[in-house]
Amino acid sequence: MKSLALVVACVALLTGCSSSVGSGLLGGVLGAGAAGGSYEYHLKRQKERVEQDFKAEKIDQKEYEIRKDQISRDSLLQ
Repeated sequence: MKSLALVVACVALLTGCSSSVGSGLLGGVLGAGAAGGSYEYHLKRQKERVEQDFKAEKIDQKEYEIRKDQISRDSLLQ
């Protein structure tokens, strides 16, 4: 929800800026969005790896819960 508010604020700011400044800000916003998306994709892969380890009995239930909780806390999309 915080991310959505930030995006809305950035778009509102961009509409009031000159074209060169607005373009630079838009590029920055899009770049940050791409970086955030790749970070979330990395966390999704980490979660899948933890689930595979649990199913293969490489980790126990307690370790599974700890690692899953840590991944969810690191996520930007909670």
